[in-house]
Amino acid sequence: MDPESKVAAAEAGSRPDQLRRVALASAVGTTIEWYDYFIYSTAAALVFASQFFPRFDPATGTLASFATLGVGFLARPVGGVLWGHFGDRVGRKAMLIASLLLMGFATVGVGLLPTYDQIGLLAPVLLVVLRLLQGLSAGGEWGGAALMAVEHAPEGQRGKYGSYSQIGVPAGLILAQLVFVAVGTLSDEQFASWGWRLPFLFSIVLVGVGLFIRLRVEESPVFAALRAENVRAKVPMIDVVRERPRELLVASVSFIANTAIGYVFLAYLLSYGTSVLKVDRTTMLVVVIIGSVSWLISIVVAARWSDRVGRKPVYLVGSVLLVVWPVPFFLLIDTTSPALMILAVIVLTIGLGASYGPQSALFAEMFEARFRYSGASFSYAVGAVLGGGFAPLIAVWLQSSTGTSLSVSAYMVVVALISLVAVIGIRETRPAR
Repeated sequence: MDPESKVAAAEAGSRPDQLRRVALASAVGTTIEWYDYFIYSTAAALVFASQFFPRFDPATGTLASFATLGVGFLARPVGGVLWGHFGDRVGRKAMLIASLLLMGFATVGVGLLPTYDQIGLLAPVLLVVLRLLQGLSAGGEWGGAALMAVEHAPEGQRGKYGSYSQIGVPAGLILAQLVFVAVGTLSDEQFASWGWRLPFLFSIVLVGVGLFIRLRVEESPVFAALRAENVRAKVPMIDVVRERPRELLVASVSFIANTAIGYVFLAYLLSYGTSVLKVDRTTMLVVVIIGSVSWLISIVVAARWSDRVGRKPVYLVGSVLLVVWPVPFFLLIDTTSPALMILAVIVLTIGLGASYGPQSALFAEMFEARFRYSGASFSYAVGAVLGGGFAPLIAVWLQSSTGTSLSVSAYMVVVALISLVAVIGIRETRPAR
């Protein structure tokens, strides 16, 4: 059997006990990574303006806080290239461990960071540096977790096992919001003084758990075959750009809407509800948590559905829903009725889940194994930058400039239409059975 055939044979998947371990490692690890990422976005909405930008008025301070959120996205393509290169050269497992440790270091660092009142301008500068490190970690985390799950999965179940890396996003968000609900029981003075730091410091415990789980996972059988047969790409990013430019383009653009609208939901909505609509913080956190649960369930259902009908049809359903729902979404949110707000986020997150659940399997199947980590990670990171990087900042600016949330809805519709065009251009990747 020639080397390429041996690598292809490794795509058949791993033994059942290893599959369970990989599924747990992908789900728990990405949950911890995204918990770290989301407590930052939650803190940016609730407290960073007063802690790091106190010289600004509240609206400008919120804009500055969301700007630091967006800065982290600028590092994600760099992380995608860096982690992708070594993931294709050294191995998937090593990069997963490195990304987890880097995210933990940066997150705990934010929890220990002095405020503007304590060290002046250095405080927001260090905040940006730590945010860049978070972005660098996130740029490589998803690709490693997704590929470990998909490359261990048996054929015909790649969507199912790939979903374990996808559920880390809503699961991490749920965990982040629950922790902020808990610290929300503190008085306003306690929360502003030290309570907001607790979710960041708690990350050190979660990273320890995630590290223990990931160290027990075997290397991807596909990468093991690449290494054994000595068919690894020397410069995988260059190879993928040269051989799969179309796939890089459509994959990146297809993810713009999901990440932009996702960050409007998970970062901007909390700030909008509490500062503009004057809904109390706990109610808005509960609304976001319920939406996150809906998102998680939708991801699992959509991923398994894609194993039966194909990746593209499921993506199309989610993409169309993201085009038609933004206007009803904000009309319902603006009622401030908890029941109607919950309805708004549930329908929105069904669209997010359908256009995110099959993504691990889809992106993995788009690229050959020898440069798969680079292709998948870079596409994911670029889509995240173009879509989610400054989505909360844009949403704040649009609403404050126009005085209406419908301007934010229009922005959501535009990005959804852009991604819909890319999704239409995707070639089905699910193997015929």
